[in-house]
Amino acid sequence: MISRSLKLGTRRSLLAWAQSSWVARQIEAVNPGLSIELVGIETRGDRIQDIPLSQVTGKEFFVAEIDQVLTTGDVDLTVHSMKDLSLERPHPLQLAAIPRRENPRDVILFGPDVLGKLARGATLKIGTSAPRRIENIPAFLEQALPRLAFGVPKVELVEIRGNVNTRASRLHEPPTAPKHLDGVVLAFAGLIRLWKDEKGRAELSQLLQGVRWMVLPLRECPTAPAQGALAIECRAKDSEALALIRKIHCTETARHVGIERELLREWGGGCHQRFGATSVAHEKLGDLFFIRGRLSDDKSVEELRWTAPAASPAALRAWDGSALRDAVFKTQPLARAESGVTGAVFAAHSRAAEGVRFEKSARIWTSGTKSWFKLALQGLWVEGCAENLGFEGVKSTLTEPVLGLPNAEQWDILTHCNAIDGWSWGRVIPTYRVQPDFGKGEVDSLKQATHVFWSSGSQFEALRGQVSGKARHACGPGKTSEVLMASGVSAVDVFPSVEEWKKWVKI
Repeated sequence: MISRSLKLGTRRSLLAWAQSSWVARQIEAVNPGLSIELVGIETRGDRIQDIPLSQVTGKEFFVAEIDQVLTTGDVDLTVHSMKDLSLERPHPLQLAAIPRRENPRDVILFGPDVLGKLARGATLKIGTSAPRRIENIPAFLEQALPRLAFGVPKVELVEIRGNVNTRASRLHEPPTAPKHLDGVVLAFAGLIRLWKDEKGRAELSQLLQGVRWMVLPLRECPTAPAQGALAIECRAKDSEALALIRKIHCTETARHVGIERELLREWGGGCHQRFGATSVAHEKLGDLFFIRGRLSDDKSVEELRWTAPAASPAALRAWDGSALRDAVFKTQPLARAESGVTGAVFAAHSRAAEGVRFEKSARIWTSGTKSWFKLALQGLWVEGCAENLGFEGVKSTLTEPVLGLPNAEQWDILTHCNAIDGWSWGRVIPTYRVQPDFGKGEVDSLKQATHVFWSSGSQFEALRGQVSGKARHACGPGKTSEVLMASGVSAVDVFPSVEEWKKWVKI
């Protein structure tokens, strides 16, 4: 039993206090008898609210004053959003722990009248404080927002400052008020942490009334290096405090944020950088490092770094099932009930939503951005997607309490009738049928192929008998990979996308 108390220095904002309180409880839980007292500290970043972050000069805008009280011994440990820390920290201080990271994605909260403004063809004014968001998000929203009027939806990203609750409150300002915004971009992790805190949840629940969500995919909108991670520091010479804090360190989180911050060191950045860089782990694919944006020399960058399977032989014949999806199948819609879909729904493919009537209250998610953009063209609001990485990977997002989505059994899953058995989540509703419809040309090319990429489990089931026993099978990481593995394919190469497979086979 430890008999000691520590003082934890933190900013006074609602989010900073919530995440510092969480850290304090975590450290106390693994050190019985220890008590931690929070000490509020005002920083230059808290005092200066009228300057965009892209115009801020000097380092440690949000942490210099906190560093000072830690160095002088007025507090024993401090908690920071790790993305706010510069790469070089003062020598008297020690990074004691990085706890488990929350969801690193960005989200956009939209105001109650967003559908009306889209229908009128009005420009949506969306607030953010990050140049990388201004760089990456507009092009995504042009395709992701529902087409409710003629032409591409119009968005304007404007620089704003303020705490999370202050920013979100601007969605509820009168439409003619100078501070009114149609949307705000926020770190999902901050909202998750506020929801876990009793005081934070009380305030946030009011601000979320009537809003519409959009959870942004990492491929198109990677986030700030280390976003979603917290850094706990103490004095380097305080070995006792270091040992107490170190117990909540997460080595996996530290590894991923280390990858991200090393890129920041290599390319330069800080609050002014216009690129996002997010590293995540995937059960079937290993580490996926998404990078997108613009560098200081104005050169655009778009990369996915991952470890591909062992090199393919130079002499090969590739068969791309994604390019032949429509050539080898025809689809037939099934009769549906007249009542509209009202609750949470996951469309396994954009085709599964064709002809389905969705009420405005429906909360639609889908498999990836291709399906998302097709649904948006139909005028449907999509909240998020599985990023073409499989449904298992998006479950942790769908079950975040702050989203207010229902339990698994209350979801509707829209798919085709041959895929029903592959779902253990929700009420599965078949909306169409797929039937093989391939000609001699497709079969002959498949028989000769040395490398095959399957675009769906149904495609594999229909054509597996036409494949050479020596052919190398590949697919994406979702349901298709489960079908291939369950069917006894000895070796399946799993890729993040067909584009990555094409690079691999060099076509």
